[in-house]
Amino acid sequence: MFCRSRAAMRLTTRFVLLIILGFTLSSAASAEITSFRFAKELLRSYVYFDRTEGDKGTFYCGCNWRWQGASGGVPDLSSCNYTTRAQEHRSSRTEWEHVVPAWVVGHQRQCWQKGGRSNCRASDPVFGRMEADPHNLVPTIGETNADRSNYGFGMIDGEPRVYGQCDFEVDFKARVAEPRPEVRGQIARIYFYMHDRYGLRMSRQDQQLYLAWDRQHPVSAWELERDRRIARIAGNHNPFVTGEQSWSLGHRPSASGLNSAPGQKAQQQRQHPNNEVAIRGNKNSKVYHLPSGCPSYGRISAHNIVPFGSEEAAVQAGFRKAGNCR
Repeated sequence: MFCRSRAAMRLTTRFVLLIILGFTLSSAASAEITSFRFAKELLRSYVYFDRTEGDKGTFYCGCNWRWQGASGGVPDLSSCNYTTRAQEHRSSRTEWEHVVPAWVVGHQRQCWQKGGRSNCRASDPVFGRMEADPHNLVPTIGETNADRSNYGFGMIDGEPRVYGQCDFEVDFKARVAEPRPEVRGQIARIYFYMHDRYGLRMSRQDQQLYLAWDRQHPVSAWELERDRRIARIAGNHNPFVTGEQSWSLGHRPSASGLNSAPGQKAQQQRQHPNNEVAIRGNKNSKVYHLPSGCPSYGRISAHNIVPFGSEEAAVQAGFRKAGNCR
């Protein structure tokens, strides 16, 4: 008999999860994602599952963090010398930041004028795709997400540091946020992607800023890997990351994302009938539960959940259906 260290157990658990992910990624791929909640769950399971430490930390500050709950996390503020500015409850958790704010994409939709974000979610499928597009979502400390709000990005004179050593500044009066250099290129290419794919208008000033950031900060190895992982769940790449497209001043958007691909909606309905959550497997019991008809679906501990895009994928991964499912 011998006792295994916690570190060894974590490595073994991670290895098993990666094997399971290999079985399930192909089944989850190409599902139309129109729910922000569903997008966050997919990002946790298939994109950011191993991106929580060191240079893999939170987007704006690079802080280490650990997963907690279905899609959120808890940052280690000491790992990046982060100091809370004002909102302690928001700085104690990670949140999913829309790089191009939902407010920006929503204000270019008629639904927003008639009832804001809630009306767009209820009445505009295109807004649903825009809000849930995983290419536009990154994990951040909640306070920086709140302070950035729907402000545009830009350069701020003097770089006042109000978050400790975190290189992220906000000018609340001018409604501008300045991100750290390490993510500026990624931000630019996400802006290009969202505005091209959904036919959004971008000011000449913003185009000039993001063109400069794109040149100054080339695509990184992680940005390419992130794009590959997202493409496997969403069915499309960011062409400004892969190099298939480039932005030039006065670019005319393709608006390719305003209509779903043929057959994509039918596939989504087969795999995710309620468009909110995936089939959930329990990695300990090797039992899977459906979103409806299975009483134990919501009782699985968050750290034990393994999501699947279909029952077939769950069975292929060695899981069996829960006996109490109706």
